[in-house]
Amino acid sequence: MSFLSAREHGAKPGSGGVASAQQEGVDRRERLRRLALETIDLAKDPYYMRNHLGQIECRLCLTLHNNEGNYLAHTQGKRHQQNLAKRAAREAAEKQAAPAPQRRVQIKKTVKIGRPGYRVTKQYDIETRQRSLLFQVEYPEIEEGSRPRHRFMSAYEQKIETADKSYQYLMFAAEPYEVIGFKVPNAEVVKQEDFFYAHW
Repeated sequence: MSFLSAREHGAKPGSGGVASAQQEGVDRRERLRRLALETIDLAKDPYYMRNHLGQIECRLCLTLHNNEGNYLAHTQGKRHQQNLAKRAAREAAEKQAAPAPQRRVQIKKTVKIGRPGYRVTKQYDIETRQRSLLFQVEYPEIEEGSRPRHRFMSAYEQKIETADKSYQYLMFAAEPYEVIGFKVPNAEVVKQEDFFYAHW
């Protein structure tokens, strides 16, 4: 480039000519990088990470960057901002879906006094041709104001015997007695009023 052509393009005499567009871009990016590093602390950015090759990774978007300026430009970009918005929306939805922490119920510790007395009677109704079982459990020293509880338990819930799908367990519990269980055939239990009743 001659001295005259440099003057025509606006360069000062002796300045070495006009900077090319590429050189201007490099200079502008370097100035922006220095400015951004003064205002933004990358150590506090949770998504900023340097890998073993010296490149910078955005852990949110899984992108690679050669320098801090490139990474900072990425953080201001559309893709990074959309991913931030998606993550914030997902965390808000999870927070709403999470149940409120339940207060722990204090477990009542009572001294067990042994097993209750019981009697099991097999019955057969000739008219309906149905078999039934009558459980009579005696709780003479039950706590005042409480009632015995019962429930059916699957063979897969218990851990004492190997599970057998042919059987289920009927459990009875009342404080301060030990819980007792009976192994009964795994047939459908008719829970209608005339057939299934409990009297304490």
